[in-house]
Amino acid sequence: MGQKYWHIQGFDGLNTIYDQKIKAGCISTNEIENLLKVLVAKAGLNYDEIIGAYAKKGTKIRNELLSVKRDGPYQIYNCGVGPNFMARIIDE
Repeated sequence: MGQKYWHIQGFDGLNTIYDQKIKAGCISTNEIENLLKVLVAKAGLNYDEIIGAYAKKGTKIRNELLSVKRDGPYQIYNCGVGPNFMARIIDE
């Protein structure tokens, strides 16, 4: 079995705006989730949208623009709506 990597990709519509592989041992799952949030915020959110993403649930200004979703039985994480970023573990 090969080396494990986090494959991180960013998309704006159908266009790939970021593509990077990082050794899995260099970053934890919790840090990947935080990294995806930062990448989405930098790539396309304004200050009010970022504040809304951290506001308490149920408040008027709350949004889900920086929510990280996990997909499938494998480690696949998605964040954002446009642009959006994803990370998954791959073997090489």
